[in-house]
Amino acid sequence: MLHPVGPLPTAVYWRRRLLVLVGTLGVLGGGGWLGVAVASGDPGGSDPAPGTVAAAGATSDAPTPALEQVLPSLAAVQVPTAVPTTPAPAPVTSAAPSGPVAGGPCTDDMIEVDVRPEPASSPVGGKPTFDLVVTNVSPVACVRALDKGLQEIVLLDGAGNRLWGSNDCFPEASSDTRTLQPGEAVVFPVLWSGLSSAPGCTADRTTPGAGSYVVRGRLDTKTSGDAAFTLT
Repeated sequence: MLHPVGPLPTAVYWRRRLLVLVGTLGVLGGGGWLGVAVASGDPGGSDPAPGTVAAAGATSDAPTPALEQVLPSLAAVQVPTAVPTTPAPAPVTSAAPSGPVAGGPCTDDMIEVDVRPEPASSPVGGKPTFDLVVTNVSPVACVRALDKGLQEIVLLDGAGNRLWGSNDCFPEASSDTRTLQPGEAVVFPVLWSGLSSAPGCTADRTTPGAGSYVVRGRLDTKTSGDAAFTLT
């Protein structure tokens, strides 16, 4: 056994014996390990004890769901808060001036119209003169049309009946626009023939009798107060 005999060299026979010995030892070692594993395990193949499963679950964290790995929890997402906006300031508008405008038109509130009989009494059939006076009573200069066609003086009796008008029979036309300074007065004398008249001069003209009358003037839309006048 220890001295191999054969036609081959002695080293060849020793290598073959060594390989056989190693293979035998490997088979013996594997069989022993399998036997130990079977002896220590559950031969019936039953599930592990409940306590063992519970302990394993207590010591290891549950795996993170695949969806939460991609989409984080909504509680962790910070929603941007709305930033309060400051409203834009309202455009500043200049208020219209409440008082008279210098160089603008003379409104009816800015002028005064009066009638002054010259004299205050006249004999029946006489030809007195009535002055139509326009005054700028505002604190600023203003512009007003003073055309003849805008001027009128009328004579009324005590009952308020219209007896005569300066534009009835002989109306005049003119273009007269002026700038009136504060306090400036413009006088327009009107001659009365002493006869009655009607608008358009369509009625018979007569001579009013003696008595008390009133004279009233007008410049376009601005009317004067009544002035007393007497025929004797």
